[in-house]
Amino acid sequence: MRYRLLLVLVSVLMVCGMGVAYGKDCQGVSFPEQVQVNGSTLTLNGLGLRQATFLKVNVYVAALYVASVSSDAPALLASNTPKEVILHFVHNVSDDELKKAWEEGFEHNAKAQLPALHERIEKLQSWMVDMQSGQRLTFIHTPGAGIQVDVNGTGKGTIPGDDFATAFLSIWLGPHPPNPNLKSGLLGGACE
Repeated sequence: MRYRLLLVLVSVLMVCGMGVAYGKDCQGVSFPEQVQVNGSTLTLNGLGLRQATFLKVNVYVAALYVASVSSDAPALLASNTPKEVILHFVHNVSDDELKKAWEEGFEHNAKAQLPALHERIEKLQSWMVDMQSGQRLTFIHTPGAGIQVDVNGTGKGTIPGDDFATAFLSIWLGPHPPNPNLKSGLLGGACE
């Protein structure tokens, strides 16, 4: 009888434990279902894989956390709510490669705004360092404040302006992301 009761209890605990939000995984990189950011609970909207060159080299797994999950990129960009983007590198990338990627991303998705963003883009680039596999860049958008930048656990500062934040997030969610599957994954599709 005790054994049966113990077995039932263990079974119930296992079933209940399965309901716990462990998050998602892509390329062996795991992200929790929810995060706390400056007092707000954000939910994982999706994971996307950044691939580079015609060889499709896996560069990083990106995670997008939002206040309200959506597959509508323009709505996410327009929402005046906190957001977090985490880039978990699965390949070594030099600071020069990162700087070039930022330039291309802004050029392809926020060209008309470049004159107003120029100094802030330079500030972002000045904070970049060589990233090794396993390291992370984290960007937190706080409406009214801008984008808070963290380089592998070291806070660098905040780049002001919601205009900058929207242009920055459009690198992944705009009309010309680094690769289409990256955007699709961040919007809730498969991470491939």
